[in-house]
Amino acid sequence: MTSIKPIATDILRAAALLPVSVARSGTALKGHTPHRLRRLLHAGTGILLGAVAFVLVGMELLVIARGAFYGFVDQGPYDHSWGGPTLAGAWLVHFLASLPVVAGGLGLLWFIADLDDRLGARFVRGERTGAWALPAALLLSAGAVGFVIAWIHQL
Repeated sequence: MTSIKPIATDILRAAALLPVSVARSGTALKGHTPHRLRRLLHAGTGILLGAVAFVLVGMELLVIARGAFYGFVDQGPYDHSWGGPTLAGAWLVHFLASLPVVAGGLGLLWFIADLDDRLGARFVRGERTGAWALPAALLLSAGAVGFVIAWIHQL
């Protein structure tokens, strides 16, 4: 059974994956090791997954602000808000609606950390990790690009 501490550590690792992967690429470019290309591939997939995690962390912060802290960010009136017409009702409904969204986002960050571990094992150490890891990382990255484009268009 997985304990809470490694899950939290994985989530934090995923949140920091973009700068860590940029540093990985710099380190891979410096040396002339026989595994230079493999390290660059791992850094490249880490940059993609780190960008996805960056967007996801931003969305998590937005959901927390608009859920748990709803009463502080929206000053009313609450007549047409979910749970309105009172501040207490609107705040409660927004908080409860944010819980599964936050949980799903944390689960995705955990999955991103696992993907990065699997791709590192595959590219850097040459281990067999299953053929699904690289397509999953690319599909997740493409989905994040589509999400950001849709988000920008709705502004």
